[in-house]
Amino acid sequence: MFSGYTSNHLFSLTLAAYHIAEKLGVPCYATYVSPITPTRAFPHPLHTSTFNLGGIYNRLTYVFEEQLRWQLTRKIINRCRQEILKLPPVPITGLYSQQQKQQLPLLHCFSPSVLPKPSDWPGRAYVTGYWFLDRPDDWQPPKELVDFIAAGSPPISIGFGSMSDLEAKELVLNALVETRQRGILLTGWGGLSSIDLPDNVFKIDSVPHDWLFPQMTAVVHHGGTGTTAAVLRAGVPSITVPFAVDHPFWGRTVASLGVGTSPILRKDLTAEKLVAAIRTATSDEAMKARARVLGEKIRSEDGVARAVEIFHRHLPNY
Repeated sequence: MFSGYTSNHLFSLTLAAYHIAEKLGVPCYATYVSPITPTRAFPHPLHTSTFNLGGIYNRLTYVFEEQLRWQLTRKIINRCRQEILKLPPVPITGLYSQQQKQQLPLLHCFSPSVLPKPSDWPGRAYVTGYWFLDRPDDWQPPKELVDFIAAGSPPISIGFGSMSDLEAKELVLNALVETRQRGILLTGWGGLSSIDLPDNVFKIDSVPHDWLFPQMTAVVHHGGTGTTAAVLRAGVPSITVPFAVDHPFWGRTVASLGVGTSPILRKDLTAEKLVAAIRTATSDEAMKARARVLGEKIRSEDGVARAVEIFHRHLPNY
């Protein structure tokens, strides 16, 4: 059974997996889409620091964030363990310390080409590569979208995942006009009808990222783990507008790799900053080259196969 930090939407589902596995007496593996295993290399991805604190201070952010979340959920989790699963309560020190004693394998499903395994992680911690779920074989894109992409220069894809922010979307539309770029607007653009859009902009509720992003000149996104992974694999530059949780962490990581512009926090987003970022991402040839090379590396990895191999390797230990 897998248990771990996945995303806002799945966290509530995976939270119970560890406890159910304990009740059933079956093997359990911790899986993370962000690096929340303690390290001195960088702060916790959910920590508010916007820079590397260094050494022990970086590691302390993991203690703080883990305890913050554990104390917020400790009472309800322990009540469920005792009343429903008939298990003893987890100590006040938290789940991580208990899992550490049990030596659970830790699978981090992001690319080592993006974030290599820190030297101070234990041997049971792995960076497997991304776990992509690609489009179905029988999926076909809408003809209107295919025609729009073919009708001119490669567009910019703009989408903020589940984040809904009409003001930010209006800024994006104005920036496309200012930079004379074509754009494709993705999920979450409620409040904008097709008649509101200029001829150089196409709106669609959703489309598989593995099909769309390789055809783009750049992607404007919120820095969520899944979208970031898809953009990196596509080999095109990112423009991140982080909203919350681990978005700023991945935005900074993309920028540090030189495959995207510096993240613009949502609260700091202005038309001027977005215009500047779009111009950089669409004209910086060195950035484009780095993005292509990184995309090739990620496409050569097989994170799922690596995770399966690790899964079977640890089974005899139970």
